[in-house]
Amino acid sequence: MKQLTRSRTDCKIAGICGGIGATYGMDPTLVRLVFVLGCLLTGIIPLLATYIAGWLIIPEEGPS
Repeated sequence: MKQLTRSRTDCKIAGICGGIGATYGMDPTLVRLVFVLGCLLTGIIPLLATYIAGWLIIPEEGPS
């Protein structure tokens, strides 16, 4: 099983969505779109807090 890491190459803010996309074989743009839609539908604060927690907890990928 591939370990979830933050992407160094495909990052807009912290590499969370790029890392999720790489780990699960999805397009990172689609992951970003789902995240933004989730923020709009559930309120910005819960998913923003989750994103910040992921930024602190998920390790950055090693050198390529």
